[in-house]
Amino acid sequence: MFGRALRAEGMKLRHSPVWLAFILLPMLPALIGTFNYQQNISILQDGWYSLWTQHTLFSCYFFLPAIIGVYCSYLYRLEHLNHNWNSVMTMPIPVSCFFLAKLCIASAMVILTQVWTGVLYLLSGKLAGLSSPVPGQFPEWLLTGAAGAIVICAVQLCFSLMIRSFAVPVGLALMGGIAGLGMLAKGYGGFFPYSLLSLGMRANQPGGPMQCALEHFLLSCALYVLACVLWAALWMKRRDVHTG
Repeated sequence: MFGRALRAEGMKLRHSPVWLAFILLPMLPALIGTFNYQQNISILQDGWYSLWTQHTLFSCYFFLPAIIGVYCSYLYRLEHLNHNWNSVMTMPIPVSCFFLAKLCIASAMVILTQVWTGVLYLLSGKLAGLSSPVPGQFPEWLLTGAAGAIVICAVQLCFSLMIRSFAVPVGLALMGGIAGLGMLAKGYGGFFPYSLLSLGMRANQPGGPMQCALEHFLLSCALYVLACVLWAALWMKRRDVHTG
């Protein structure tokens, strides 16, 4: 049953314009960050680390949350049209499988986005003339960043479940990314879902340890995802989600 739900979600993305967001939006922080790095190279003297801070400064707080918001809104677009919720709620599968299928597809997309972000970072470094070795922590930045991004996926899918508008959840994702910057600055990044992306990617201090312990970070990610899955299942079971 879950496999069928997963295939149905995957079919939505074939020939979808959302892939343009996947390709184009990560290029913007890469271009802006690289330009900013080259303009301030006399101050930013830590090579790959400095370049990473410039890339993540824009991507973690603005572009990546917006991309995730677009992904998640698109995954609910079909259900919010006409009376399609009626068909969804009569499907012979648990409602939790319906949400989990969307979460798996969104997670796969953000993992691909992380890979694309990493490729752009390496290309930008070469174009900027960096000849030193790439930091050994680079794969970890991408992996833990992906874990934080999956949390945002879970939260955004809950917003898109409740809100029929395509644009409003995307706006909430942008607001969440900006709020995540403030929470991280105050030392509460490990407790706020939109801060986990930048925390995992070491946006502020790539050469040092994570602001919180890795175990605490992973536990926060797991708890947020579990809470979102349970909440979404409860929402769909308890609430009449017919749309007219």
